[in-house]
Amino acid sequence: MPLDHPHFLHPPVILRRATGGDRVLTPEALSFLAALQDRFGHRLHGLIADRARRQERIDRGELPEYLPSTREIRQGIWQVPPVPKVLADRRVEITGPVDRKMMINALNSGAKVFMADFEDATAPSFSNIIGGHLNMLDHRDGTLVWDDPETGRAYRVGETPAVLIVRPRGLHLHEANVLIGGQPVSGALFDFGLNIFHCGKALAEAGRGPFYYLPKLESHLEARFWNEIFLFAQEVVGLPAGTIKATVLIETLPAAFEMDEIIWELRDHIAGLNCGRWDYIFSYIKTLRAHGAYLLPDRSAVTMDSAFLATYAARLVKVCHRRGIHAMGGMAAAIPSRDDAAANEVALARVRADKLREVQLGHDGTWVAHPDLVPVAQAVFDAEMPGPNHIRRPRQDYRIQPAMLLQPHSGRVTEEGVRTNVSVAIEYLAHWLSGRGAVPIRGLMEDAATAEISRTQLWQWRHHGARVALTDGNERVLTAEWLGTLVQEEIVAILDRIGSSGFHRGHYAPAARLVLEAATAQVLPDFITQPAYAVLNALD
Repeated sequence: MPLDHPHFLHPPVILRRATGGDRVLTPEALSFLAALQDRFGHRLHGLIADRARRQERIDRGELPEYLPSTREIRQGIWQVPPVPKVLADRRVEITGPVDRKMMINALNSGAKVFMADFEDATAPSFSNIIGGHLNMLDHRDGTLVWDDPETGRAYRVGETPAVLIVRPRGLHLHEANVLIGGQPVSGALFDFGLNIFHCGKALAEAGRGPFYYLPKLESHLEARFWNEIFLFAQEVVGLPAGTIKATVLIETLPAAFEMDEIIWELRDHIAGLNCGRWDYIFSYIKTLRAHGAYLLPDRSAVTMDSAFLATYAARLVKVCHRRGIHAMGGMAAAIPSRDDAAANEVALARVRADKLREVQLGHDGTWVAHPDLVPVAQAVFDAEMPGPNHIRRPRQDYRIQPAMLLQPHSGRVTEEGVRTNVSVAIEYLAHWLSGRGAVPIRGLMEDAATAEISRTQLWQWRHHGARVALTDGNERVLTAEWLGTLVQEEIVAILDRIGSSGFHRGHYAPAARLVLEAATAQVLPDFITQPAYAVLNALD
């Protein structure tokens, strides 16, 4: 399709400058974004409205269930085309933000795949987003380099880098700094559109893409939407149909009931499904927010080996292998300690146990957040999975009823758990508002998903009057007033630790306000990153 096609006649308006913007936001690229927004923007608004209507039904008592209308797809005998050879072995994938230095380290980590994350691991300031797309261009051209001005160290991409998979922002997010028809462009269309337009043909010619991770889908209709975007983009950019391959993150509770249907809708473009465990916990709380029977205990007790999480992982493996695609495991968020050998061994032992559980369940690969964890995870998968994947090993013995996907974990809500959630949510959001999307906190690499778990658990416990086990052995109901006191105590602790100057420079005050407002709201907000984005954009 030529660039003088009528779809391209409504140029976007750019509200803010960013370094590298001239290379990224070329007239041709902007025209392509306008075409995407013009063709798919109204459909996207309708899908977001569908989410709200489904949530209203669940709030009224209509719990998630397998769809009667798609029974034939679930029960049908069919498979999708094989994945490209370059994606056959995905035993270890590393994820991280689109920061230049971190991209080079991830590409050189020894992992099979690097997922460059424009979503949960990147604070979406305009400078970060444009910088990330500029890094994609340099990666395409073989010029992705970094010379650290502080240490003098030179960072260069090695001879055998990981295969790049890009995760655009979710369908619920927008890019406030680019207007089309007077409205902000979809963040998902912005990130996908720029990447496929600039890099799609080069990646295809090299046999290394274009590949994408699709976040936070909630239904097969959203998968159909993405499939139509892929078809349109391939036609415009000049790629054969089916060139784009996508892995869908099953990180929302509604999507867990529509795995077969999601694969069916993307059947010419699908490469796998992934257990996005942290967002999945967040979505479980959010989706079942009106129902006290699904109250969860401390985050530390919500583990992958029991209750709804174990069922969800087993179903994902079963469905993926039945349909001939990868079943990818979840994130190992531990950060190895190079200063404390004992603590380091404890962390690595937990990672090994988690990866052993995944590979024995049938997962074909897994995620890590730190380069030092790549050899740890790889050793487990190498020992248990001699071939490139487990796809040809069916898991039909897993019989999963809908109620099993809703079973809550047992355990207590403790004062330590409440305080940890307050601390993690505020600490993470403060760094997010400072432009960092992947933040080491208490030995874990936290991203937006874990901040969402923290604040939704606080809301759930307060809203349903959870009884909190105190450190002195007594119990206390979590109220808005007590939560406000705990937030204030955390602020005092931060001030004592870093001083007033560091407190204000670090944006802790707006972070604490956002957390408290979200945790005490009458109705649980869908995403804390939406109100936080307005603050971030003002600070950028």
